[in-house]
This record gives sequence, C-alpha cells and structure tokens, in this order.
Amino acid sequence: MPKNPDTFIWLAGFAVLSAIVNGLGIFAIVKYRAWAENVKTYFMCFAAGVLISTPLMLALPQAVQKNFYAGFSAAGGFLFMVFSNKLVRSRAKKESLAFGIVVAEGIGIHSFVDGIIYAITFSVSILTGFLSAMGLVVHEFAEGVITYLVFMKAGIEKRTAIISALLIASFTTPAGAFIAYPFMGRLSDSSLGLMLGFVAGVLIYVSASHLLPAANEEEKKHSILAFLAGTLLAVFIVLSKFL
Repeated sequence: MPKNPDTFIWLAGFAVLSAIVNGLGIFAIVKYRAWAENVKTYFMCFAAGVLISTPLMLALPQAVQKNFYAGFSAAGGFLFMVFSNKLVRSRAKKESLAFGIVVAEGIGIHSFVDGIIYAITFSVSILTGFLSAMGLVVHEFAEGVITYLVFMKAGIEKRTAIISALLIASFTTPAGAFIAYPFMGRLSDSSLGLMLGFVAGVLIYVSASHLLPAANEEEKKHSILAFLAGTLLAVFIVLSKFL
C-alpha cells in the first residue's frame, strides 16, 4: 500500500465527493433545468483550467523525474483518449436508444478511469492527487447534467434515467478508485512514473479536447474568467507548496 497513511483517506474522500457532485448535477437538471444548463459551462471551464495546469506544472514533471520515458507514456495516454473517443463517436451515429446506450457506455468507462486516476495521483503525492481530483470533481457536476440529458434524449422514462445516470456516471468513479488503490503499493517508482505520465496525457486531453470545446459550443458571458480562475488556483496551490 502507499506509504503515507493519509493517502487512502484523501483518496476515499474525493472519490465519494465526486459521486456526490455528480449526483447533484443530476438532481439540479431534474429540478432546476434552466439553471443547471446555464452553470454547467462555468463548471466545465473552471475544471478545464485546473486539469490543463496540473499535468503541465506538476504531474508530468513528477512522472519524468520517476521515469525518463514518462513523456512517451503521456503521449500514449493522449492518443489513447483520441482513438477511444473516436471509436465511441463512430458508434454513436445511431439515433434514439442506441445513441443513449453508446454514449452512456463511454461516460461509464470515462468515470471509471477517473477513479483510477485518483488512485494513481494520490499514490504519487497528496498534492498531485488533490489538484487532479479537484478538477475532476468540479467537472462531475456537468457530467451528471449531460448524462441525464442523454438518457432523456434517448426516450428513457424519467425515474429510470435518474437511476441509470447515478449508476453509470456517479458510482463508477469510487468503484474505479477503490478497485485500483490496492495495486498501487505493488508498483515501483519507475512503473508509477509511467502510469502518472499516461494519466497526465489523459488529463490534458480531457481538458483541451473535451471540456473546453464543449464549453465553447455554449459560450457564456465571463466563461473565460472561470477558465482563468481554475488555472490561477492551480498555479497558486503549486507555487505555495514549493515557495
């Protein structure tokens, strides 16, 4: 197991928090649809700022420090996300229920991978885990909103859509974290460096190719300020640790 006894507490806390925030997104879109659709852009922009800053300033340098070839695994993580998302998009050309199932499948896998990212980053250091998890948790709200809307678009009954969204988008992240965590203590520093590099590539992709474009499609007044706020917060936290 990871050496720091506080690691699991932080990991478990953020894993559960991610499920709660995702559930709040689902609740908000059910009860306050107009408000939820309006604020989800700001959540995505803020999360994008955190998630693009963290790997560039902290996760990737730490990964390279542990393994010189971590930059290659970062490129691998980015390309993995490019092709896996391309696969989901190609299969999601179908309409109605088929569309909903395929997109939900992609969201479920994505959320499960989020949990694995928690396990890897917190195993490296609490600071790395905290910054990565903060960005991921914030984007969970928007993900909950989107997941529920996908099911409704597929024509699924409201109660079933709520339960399905919770199972697929909310609970998969803690599951990924708790399943992956026990294996982290068996990894050498070199192997952990490669995995962290892969995660850095995934985080950069999620921010630059997923969150920001989605937010730009629904441009809101001052949304760029939310992005800058996320970036500056990540910069402040990292600098306060090393200065």
